[in-house]
Amino acid sequence: MPIAHDDDLKLLFTEARTHNGWLDKPVDDATLHRLYELARMPPTAANSNPLRIVFVKSPAAKEKLLTAVAPGNIDKTRAAPVTAIVAYDREFHEQMPKLFPARPEMAKNLAGMPEAARDRWVTLNGSLGGGYVILAARALGLDCGPMGGFDNAMVDDLFFAGTGWRSNFLLNLGYGDPAKLYPRNPRLSFEDACRIE
Repeated sequence: MPIAHDDDLKLLFTEARTHNGWLDKPVDDATLHRLYELARMPPTAANSNPLRIVFVKSPAAKEKLLTAVAPGNIDKTRAAPVTAIVAYDREFHEQMPKLFPARPEMAKNLAGMPEAARDRWVTLNGSLGGGYVILAARALGLDCGPMGGFDNAMVDDLFFAGTGWRSNFLLNLGYGDPAKLYPRNPRLSFEDACRIE
């Protein structure tokens, strides 16, 4: 099986950065469609794919979102061409007949999960999906600025009222301004963070 080249690894991991400043360059809808087409493909438990995304682009939608964003995140969110509300669907089981047709009983089994188990399922698999979104965006040449500084309940009321969707994190997307990058912080070594048994 082929492996990624060094340039691919730089693009996705070693030279990719969290951006806080943005160039005045739009992100077209076709790129956002392609981003989702990539992000939906990696694994989730039972192929449940609870990831849901709202790509906030219009000035009106951006201003609505900004009412729920922490003060320190307002300017960079306003300047980003797109802010993705990375979310998950608590009613993900309703899509299981489509997503796992070989096991028609799966939807009923998942619908009957205890609430704590459902919360763990959607948080884990929705967060996996969010990570895939970041990698897909980077693979398409977009820069990312993930953040948690916002009022989740307010975002859910503003964008997801009457649905099972719940916000997980916000992700500014666009073409980052390298002049506004902070110095890269260190990472833990293998010895600090891993062991082989």
